[in-house]
Amino acid sequence: MRFWETGTRKTLETFGAWILGILWLMPVVFAFWSAFHPAEFSTSFELFAPLTTENFVRAWSYAPFPRYLMNTFVLVTLILGVQFVLCTLAAYGFARFEFFGRDIIFAAVLLQLMIMPEVLLVENYRTISNLGLLDTIPAIGMPYMASAFGIFLLRQAFKTIPRELVEAAQVEGISSLGILWKVYVPLAKSTYIAYGLVSVSYHWNNFLWPLVITSSVTSRPLTVGLAIFGAPESGVDWSIITAATVMTMAPLLVAFILFQRQFVQSFMHSGIK
Repeated sequence: MRFWETGTRKTLETFGAWILGILWLMPVVFAFWSAFHPAEFSTSFELFAPLTTENFVRAWSYAPFPRYLMNTFVLVTLILGVQFVLCTLAAYGFARFEFFGRDIIFAAVLLQLMIMPEVLLVENYRTISNLGLLDTIPAIGMPYMASAFGIFLLRQAFKTIPRELVEAAQVEGISSLGILWKVYVPLAKSTYIAYGLVSVSYHWNNFLWPLVITSSVTSRPLTVGLAIFGAPESGVDWSIITAATVMTMAPLLVAFILFQRQFVQSFMHSGIK
């Protein structure tokens, strides 16, 4: 009886996973179908419909997508680089040193995980305006550079590093920053990979804050540029819009396909469930 219940549960879980997978895949399939077919076939799935790449050419020429792509690449690189530095130093301090109020301060950091970024839109906009950074790429990234999630994740990874390795490094006369660079960072490589993937994918697709803080082509990322490109007042041509959408998501999709094994393993080693 127990074996039958276990088999039934596994069958239901497998069936549910397939249903969710198909539901997730349907918009992606539609986007690729419409992008590679003429406009008259964008909503009709005819097996022998002609293929074309003209939609990509037209989308690329209708809007400054090269500029949007460069802005997005600079943005995610800037954010990730600063996050690695700030989160590493903060996590190292929480994991390695004893100081007054450490647990209280760390709890305050964790409280940030409960605050949705949208709640701080007005205050962040006011701060960026006072700094004179409106409509710039650094303005998009500044609210996200000190990541509570990154600090928590790296702190947990650092706390698993054996104390004996730290003591051995101290015997050799290595400084605290040297221990961080030569002991902690290399042993937390999988955690850095996992966090890097999460950060890049989130900020590549982030929309609301970039929409609020940018107003020109010089700073708009891909998500905002795509939304403006697909606005009704610009004319709705689903073939061209889906071609632009495919171009927007292609870098992340290709990266996931190429590094799928590393992607899964990094999350497993980092303890992200």
